Amino acid sequence: MKGSQMIKLTDLIKLAGVQLNNFKIHCATGENPTPMEAFYDGKFREWQERQNNKNFECKQILSLIHDNGSAWLFAGVYEVLGVAPGTWKPSKCFMYSTRELKGLDHLVGRAIVAFDKKFRASYLNGEKYADLLHVSAILNQRKTIGPFPGFNNVLLTHTMLRTVIREMDASWFTALSKLGGIYLITDTSDGKLYVGSAYGDEGIWQRWASYANTGHGNNKELRALLKEKGQEHANFFQFKLLEICDINSSKNQIFDREIHWKEVLKSREFGLNRN
Repeated sequence: MKGSQMIKLTDLIKLAGVQLNNFKIHCATGENPTPMEAFYDGKFREWQERQNNKNFECKQILSLIHDNGSAWLFAGVYEVLGVAPGTWKPSKCFMYSTRELKGLDHLVGRAIVAFDKKFRASYLNGEKYADLLHVSAILNQRKTIGPFPGFNNVLLTHTMLRTVIREMDASWFTALSKLGGIYLITDTSDGKLYVGSAYGDEGIWQRWASYANTGHGNNKELRALLKEKGQEHANFFQFKLLEICDINSSKNQIFDREIHWKEVLKSREFGLNRN
């Protein structure tokens, strides 16, 4: 379908009774976490409110999250309530106070917007670019991480892991709660590795739930790392399954496999394991 035949996003917003006034379009991108990960985690508003510059000198923000190519996910319209100097380091920064406008639940996280943006700017004049935002699809339900992809394809950031545990999707819970195994945590800020294991009644699900809740899963090495660098450093952690085992395997059997992977990956010599 050509763009001229698709309905404009702003028309659907107005049909819902939301009036746009003095607004900017925020084309959200970034990392650690990505805006999509923050959206899955239910924390996109907080993610967006932290800005390195005064980017929201406007009354409203129409938020889009980059999906792939020219596809963007509509993430809501936010009223700007105020701004104050931010407190995080190392750069000068600003913390905005915003409120998500009601009445758009049928579009937020569901409307896929076609916007062939060829330039780098991420904070756009709403009136200038609104007519270029065409809705290409409306999903049946709010976009989220999706079903369990298979053991060989599990690769989760810490933010995504929090979402998986919080949502308790049946396919993820069924797969991860009935098996033990060996897993790998990569600190993507420096490439250092941590090899861990899950066994007994706990299973991978319960073990990873501990990481989702604390960031360090009560591992001495990771707890020390987060104490040194701050809790938000867990945003750099990436989780991968290395090997799955019968949940009834003995502790010694799984421990032997854990040692094997530590030796293969040299995670004691060059990584985060200490034993």
